[in-house]
Amino acid sequence: MVSSEERNLALLSHVLCIILGVLAPLIIWLIKKDESAYIAEHAKESLNFQISMIIYSFVAGILCFAVIGFVLLPLLGIFALIVIIIASVRASKGQMYEYPLTIRLIK
Repeated sequence: MVSSEERNLALLSHVLCIILGVLAPLIIWLIKKDESAYIAEHAKESLNFQISMIIYSFVAGILCFAVIGFVLLPLLGIFALIVIIIASVRASKGQMYEYPLTIRLIK
């Protein structure tokens, strides 16, 4: 059974990335990876997603020269916000969540 503290920290690893980007899940993962597998998995998943979004945003930014990037950038932002909310809800319920379209660089 996952404790409420674990659920809250897992939730924060998703929600705080809206403000702090990769820093929030990275810090939570580095501090808690040896203490809680549940927190570590959520923070790692959030971190991988944030890194993926940075890569996708960079590509979309380059594609702004071809106009398509102006459409892709807002869509990426909306997509990221939606899946972060879904991941946060799952974390608060004690469930795992895998972000779609995520490059899993940290295993």
